[in-house]
Amino acid sequence: MNSAVALVIMPPWSERQMSTREAMDYFNWGLSDAPGIRGFPFMRSGLQRRGGGQPLQLVLGGSTYQELAEWRDKVLARMAEDGRFVRVQSDYKETKPQLVVEVDKARAADLGVSIETIGRTLQTMMSERRVTTYIDGGEEYDVILQARDDQRASVSDLTNIYVKSDRSGELIPLSTLTRVESGADAGELNRYNRLRAITISANLAPGLSLGEAMTWMENMIRAELPETAQIGYKGKSQELLESEGGLMFAFALALLVVFLVLAAQFESFIHPLVIMLTVPLATFGGLLGLYLTGDTLNIYSKIGLIILVGISTKNGILIVEFANQLRVQGIAFKEAIVHAADIRLRPVMMTALSTIMGSIPLILATGAGSESRITLGVVVFSGVSLATVLTLFVVPVFYNLLARGTGSPGAVTAELNALQESVTSVR
Repeated sequence: MNSAVALVIMPPWSERQMSTREAMDYFNWGLSDAPGIRGFPFMRSGLQRRGGGQPLQLVLGGSTYQELAEWRDKVLARMAEDGRFVRVQSDYKETKPQLVVEVDKARAADLGVSIETIGRTLQTMMSERRVTTYIDGGEEYDVILQARDDQRASVSDLTNIYVKSDRSGELIPLSTLTRVESGADAGELNRYNRLRAITISANLAPGLSLGEAMTWMENMIRAELPETAQIGYKGKSQELLESEGGLMFAFALALLVVFLVLAAQFESFIHPLVIMLTVPLATFGGLLGLYLTGDTLNIYSKIGLIILVGISTKNGILIVEFANQLRVQGIAFKEAIVHAADIRLRPVMMTALSTIMGSIPLILATGAGSESRITLGVVVFSGVSLATVLTLFVVPVFYNLLARGTGSPGAVTAELNALQESVTSVR
C-alpha cells in the first residue's frame, strides 16, 4: 500500500471566504467519497515541535506483534462503537503477502534431519548466506551462496531443494519436511521506547477535546486489555501531556513567587494567605467562563489562568494594605476592615473594569488565530469579574478570622488601648 503527504497552503485570511476548519471539513467530505483512497486532513499547530499527524496518536506496546494486533482490533472496535473518533487507523497493516514455512519436527527427527540444517538450507537457497572470503589482487571478497531468481520464484521450487540426512546421508526433498502457508504481514514493524508497538491514530469529532479523548482511551484500555499492555503517545497527544505538566508547574511556581513576594512586603505569612484566597475565586471564574462558552481547557486557557494569579491578588493587596495602615493609626480592628473595604471600593472597581474592558477586544477578535485570543479573553474576563465581586466580601471576612493577632506594634498597641477604654467605660 502506497502513502503520501500533501501540504496545502491556505491563502491569506483577507483573500478567502473559508476558514481552515471549514476547509478540513470539505476535504473530509471529498476524501470519504473517493474510492480506493483512505485519507485524512490535519492542521499543523503553531506551537507544534514534532511532525504533523492526526491529533490522537496512542501507542500500544507489548511482547509480540500478534498480541498487539489482537489488542488493536479490540481498541478499534470500541472506538467505532463510541462514534466520536473519525478516520481511525493504525500503522500496523497486514498488507504485505508472505509465505510461512512450518517444519514438521517429528518427521525431520525420524529421518535424521536437524532443524539447523533445514534453516540453513532455506536461508541459502531463498535468501543468501556468506560462507567465506577470498583474496584477489590484495582485495578481500565475500563468497555468497544464493539460488538463481528462477529457482526461488514459487512455492513449487521447494520440491527441488534437498537436505542431507545426518543419519543415513541420503538426500531428502525439503517439501516432505515442511508445510507452506500463505498469509500477510505488515510492511513495517515499528518500535517505541524499545518495545514492539502499534500506533493508533484518529481525528476527533466536533465537541470532543483531545484531553477527553485521551482519558477515554486510557480508561477503555485498562478495562479491555490485560495489565501487560503499555501505553504511550505521539505527536499532539504527547505535546498535550508535556504542556500540561509544564503549565501546572508554571502555575504552582507563580503561586509560590507571588506568596513569597507578598510575605516579604507584609513581613507576615498570614496577610499573603488572606490575599491569595482571591486566586481560587478567579480560577473558578475563568473555568466557569470556559464552560458557559463551550470552550476547552487548552494551552491558551491555562496561560490565562496563570495570568489571573497576578491580576486577582491586586484587589486583596489594596484592601489588606489599607486595613493595616488604619490599624497603625489606632483605629479598631473591625472598624479598620470595614473602612478599608469601603474606601478601597473605587480603586478596586477601577482596576477591575480596566482589565475587563481590555479583555473585550480579545473576545470579539476575528481573523486568523482568533480562537486562541478569544479563549484567553474569556478566561480573563470571567475570572476577573467573579473575583472582583467576591473579593469585597471574602477578603474582609478572612482578614477578620486570621489576621487579628498580626500587624505592626503600633497597631497592636492601638488595639490594646481601644480595648482598655472599652473596659473602663463598662466599669
